[in-house]
Amino acid sequence: MRHSSILLSSWLALGLSGPVCAEEVPMPPRQTLLEQSVELPSNKVRASVFRLTLPKGYKTPQHVHEGPGPRYVVKGRVKIEEGGLAREYGPGQVFWESGAVMTAENVSEAEVELVVFEIAPQP
Repeated sequence: MRHSSILLSSWLALGLSGPVCAEEVPMPPRQTLLEQSVELPSNKVRASVFRLTLPKGYKTPQHVHEGPGPRYVVKGRVKIEEGGLAREYGPGQVFWESGAVMTAENVSEAEVELVVFEIAPQP
């Protein structure tokens, strides 16, 4: 009993009040921007994140990325044509690129900035 009192006194003297409970410090709110089920090509994949800037009026030729993944629009508007469908996305929006043949076109009056997350097979 005496040992417990000494330990508690030492703990309090150091200013330690014990573990912080989740109820005491609320988690900041979070908003899901995109959720997608993915079948990975193998047990080992390479995940990449890169920033891409498209100049005003620029349109990519048809192309394919190494892997699928979410794309986040930081600024501008981009038109994505993939799988026979065309959609436009603006700042704060996220879209899923499947890895199929596609084009990306800057349809805004300034440059488009994207953050691209890509999941590809390990080389």
